[in-house]
Amino acid sequence: MASTANLEEHRGQVKQWLAANFPKSLAGLPLGAETPTPEVKADLEVWRKNLAEQGWGAPTWPVEFGGAGLSHAQAKVIGEEMHEIGASNPIPMMAGMGVTMVGPTIMEYGTQDQKERHLPSIASGEVRWCLGLSEPGAGSDLASLQTKAVDNGDTFVLNGQKTWTSGADISQWCGALVRTDSSAKKRDGISFVMLPMDQPGITTKPIRLIAGASPFCETFFDDAQAQKSDLLGNLNDGWSVIKRLLQHERQSQTSARAPGGRSEPLQDIAKRYVGTNSDGTLADADLRSRLATHLMDTKAHSLTAHRIVAEARGEVKVSAAASILKNSATNVAQTKVELTMEIMGSQGLGWEGEDFTDFELANVREWLSGKAISIYGGSREVQKNIISKNILGLPETTQKG
Repeated sequence: MASTANLEEHRGQVKQWLAANFPKSLAGLPLGAETPTPEVKADLEVWRKNLAEQGWGAPTWPVEFGGAGLSHAQAKVIGEEMHEIGASNPIPMMAGMGVTMVGPTIMEYGTQDQKERHLPSIASGEVRWCLGLSEPGAGSDLASLQTKAVDNGDTFVLNGQKTWTSGADISQWCGALVRTDSSAKKRDGISFVMLPMDQPGITTKPIRLIAGASPFCETFFDDAQAQKSDLLGNLNDGWSVIKRLLQHERQSQTSARAPGGRSEPLQDIAKRYVGTNSDGTLADADLRSRLATHLMDTKAHSLTAHRIVAEARGEVKVSAAASILKNSATNVAQTKVELTMEIMGSQGLGWEGEDFTDFELANVREWLSGKAISIYGGSREVQKNIISKNILGLPETTQKG
């Protein structure tokens, strides 16, 4: 782990680089926010290229694969300094499931050819990835999937349907879990293949959710083609690959801080909407107590995440502990938006109109879409099963196969 002195020197270099390379027009712009003007869109592309050239789109990745070869402690400094000036790293979002899930799994299971072909374009944000995992009849019981991949010489031919494929309609590549041996036990006859989305055999249909905009799609494979050279891991051992990929997903969901620069502290929002007593305390005593509990939970979550990094000496190891942090982060994130809505009162229930601020309208949509956090990446109950088996050592109680 880098020494404190080296980290402070690194911090100074990061500050200097950000001052010279971050477009000021993007300060405070949340990740995923609309960019209505051509000027802002142009600045966002400049920022992406600057980050990619520096290797900071995926800073802990090896340099040869588009990263900067930094430690997790050094990458954390970059994130802190970006947050301080209202900047954010758009590349993980531009790459879809690439930086957080597909890329790390390719590094562990991929051939040298696969790493060289796929990782640099992920780290630069130039290629977006989606994942074809869940199916209409295979959700939490993912091993029940029925999408088939049939050997066709140099290729696999895929037929079947996937659902909840985030960003499938705007992705260039897909990592799909498919059945390659129907005669084997359900977890033993599965493989993980990578395939381009721009081909006649793939159709996507966006799924509209209650919050309005949605990244989710239905994806249909009708004689879609995947090259044999894009089989990730061993044939019929896709269950091992996907278990590791999902660990990476949970690891990426352990942060409870809102992305996209600085945000107003929740206690300040509460004082602004609810008002204060003569001594400056929040006027609503019950809300004050629950808000204090939430802030303590948030701090406890943050300290636990930092402790795990410290115990790993800065080299974060993805493990079952991610399930604990994933559930904790879910609780913190959902509680925050629910408290915010309560604090706003009737102003927290608006859907449109000039009577509501952009912040108020965004929060009600975040409240609705945030319900999904308990499900994606493996439901809260799935995480508890993982915790019970792999951390507490309790016996297997879920369905085997």
